[in-house]
Amino acid sequence: MIVSLRNSYLKRRKTLKKSLLTVAAVLAAGMFSANAHAVDSTGCGLGSLAWRGQKGPIPQLLAVTTNGTFGNQTFGISSGTSGCDPHGRITGGTGSMALAFLENNMEQFAMDASAGHGETIDTLAGILNVDSEKLGEISKTNFATLFPSDNVDAVDVTVNLLALI
Repeated sequence: MIVSLRNSYLKRRKTLKKSLLTVAAVLAAGMFSANAHAVDSTGCGLGSLAWRGQKGPIPQLLAVTTNGTFGNQTFGISSGTSGCDPHGRITGGTGSMALAFLENNMEQFAMDASAGHGETIDTLAGILNVDSEKLGEISKTNFATLFPSDNVDAVDVTVNLLALI
């Protein structure tokens, strides 16, 4: 009986150690990936639409959990709903829409941002659901942050812009 209790205790202790190591590994992986520049890391689906525009890990986790729990991301991809494109292009979040716009309009946006107004400012304001004048002011005031070098790419500009609004 004592041997059986001891074996049971050792098994539980070993399981606990494995669990703690797993949790530590997941947390470490999260810390190392915290500096990744993902514009819209949750993809498409109902969860991505429900928490659209919110920043931080909690809304991202809720969006991913919603998509995974209800399987709506798969349905959205196959049916072309919930912000998904059945041809493979992700269209669900405002960040990815802003990125797609800036990829095609970087030069004009740079000119408009330096002036604080223009067609690309108005269009981005509509995409991001913010006031056009406010976005123009933010863009002009923070031009050096948005465009830290001459060869900045659309991903960096989008990430910088989303961090400012």
